[in-house]
Amino acid sequence: MISSLLALSALTLGALAQSSSGQGVFTKYTISTPGINASFIPYGARLTNLFVPDKNGTPQDVVLGYDSGTTYLNDTETDHTYFGAVVGRYANRIKNGTFTVQGVTSHIPENEHGGEDTLHGGNVGYDQRNWTVVSSNTSSITFSLLDQGYEGFPGTVITYATYTVSSGPTWTSRLVSIPLDEPTPIMLANHVYWNLDAFSNPSDLTILNDTLHMPYSARYVQIDNIEVPNGTIGIVNGSSLDFTSPKQIGRDILNAIDDCGFNCTGYDNAFILDRPRYSAPEATDISVLTMYSNVTGIQLDVYTNQQSLQLYACDNLNGTIPVKMSQQHGNSTSYVPKFGCLVIETQQWIDGINNPQWGQDQYQIYSPTTQPAINFAQYDFSIVGS
Repeated sequence: MISSLLALSALTLGALAQSSSGQGVFTKYTISTPGINASFIPYGARLTNLFVPDKNGTPQDVVLGYDSGTTYLNDTETDHTYFGAVVGRYANRIKNGTFTVQGVTSHIPENEHGGEDTLHGGNVGYDQRNWTVVSSNTSSITFSLLDQGYEGFPGTVITYATYTVSSGPTWTSRLVSIPLDEPTPIMLANHVYWNLDAFSNPSDLTILNDTLHMPYSARYVQIDNIEVPNGTIGIVNGSSLDFTSPKQIGRDILNAIDDCGFNCTGYDNAFILDRPRYSAPEATDISVLTMYSNVTGIQLDVYTNQQSLQLYACDNLNGTIPVKMSQQHGNSTSYVPKFGCLVIETQQWIDGINNPQWGQDQYQIYSPTTQPAINFAQYDFSIVGS
């Protein structure tokens, strides 16, 4: 198994002198340790490949993306999937693209639903920015981005995205944002699309037979027809959104009608994390999400300091995007179908900045006098039943 993974590590870390413009921003940087291999590009500080061993010891690439770095730019201009990127300065949706912090109102370009709301930071979010590689070694890499009021957000913010792989195998993401001059909302997220089957079963390329468990997500943020919070909190018990006990993702998904917006069937919802009674609200010592594939035997456990998980079951994909060469297992090209992946975004409560009744300001509004905004997420991989 280890020798196979080392063979997949043929891509080595690029020179740190790579320019932050031109072709350099699409150069792949690969980090590895026995049992795990991950690649990133500076464009969006995004994850492009993640190999972990399946139940037979064969490395499988379990995240979606493209083979060529430059294809991500084309994606931005067409499908705009946000494959593998950091999204921000404020992830997810902002109602009317407007918020007020300490009496100052800011307006961010509304880039979704015909100008009704802001998604993932505006017209040119962090996913489209050219991040700088500031440090790396064989098992870790750090990108930085200086945001000088992008898209109308107040003040200047510097963010460091540090990705590390370790034995376990484990991938750890640390997003640390420091406001330099003004109070501002900050809520980043990794926008990774997962398929733990790695598209290895040509007869079923979806994730519908994968099992999902979120034991601490008994509540969720209710939304309006365009997926913007309506200010109320719902209970998952008895609904299609109930994953508090393990169940296959596809068991109830066709009953999830309009849960992800008007005329939408599937999942695109913010689940609240209510950790156990004697655990801290931002505790990182318990798994908040477990997902596993019966095809590959790969199990994913997610640990995070965030208090919400946005899940998107690729409801809108339609079989036009080819899977990567590392995920082509048949004689003909495979394409990502509807329900062919699951996005897991660790973040705070969606649009908390416009819903003061939720008490989210301390987790979403930062200034030079507060602690930094930190999004910590740890992804542990194992084999089911081992």
